[in-house]
Amino acid sequence: MARRHVLGELNYRCEPVQNVPVFLDNNTGEMLGFVDESHGDYADAITFHLADDVLKKLATGHYTYSFEYDYADGNDVAAAPSKRRVKLSSITLVSRKGYQKPVARSAAAAKGDAAEAAS
Repeated sequence: MARRHVLGELNYRCEPVQNVPVFLDNNTGEMLGFVDESHGDYADAITFHLADDVLKKLATGHYTYSFEYDYADGNDVAAAPSKRRVKLSSITLVSRKGYQKPVARSAAAAKGDAAEAAS
């Protein structure tokens, strides 16, 4: 996956990603795998090393990302927190909440008319 897609606004501030653990829903549970930057054809790619079923859900948008990180420059507070370099310590895949598919207004109206006719 593209590094900027995964990291979002952290992309330009983040140190290279190397063997960062990946967890599901919280970082205290079982580690699902790890992630690192691809050294293949795409210089800006991040490779997830996870089970196939998790990879399929990740690719189809079933998860969002949450990051744990440390500042790469240690305790140096000279720069504003929004500009300091970061080093990822873990990535958590957060399951998206399910939602009900919206019902078209015409279908809802027809359902309401049928309910009135039955009573």
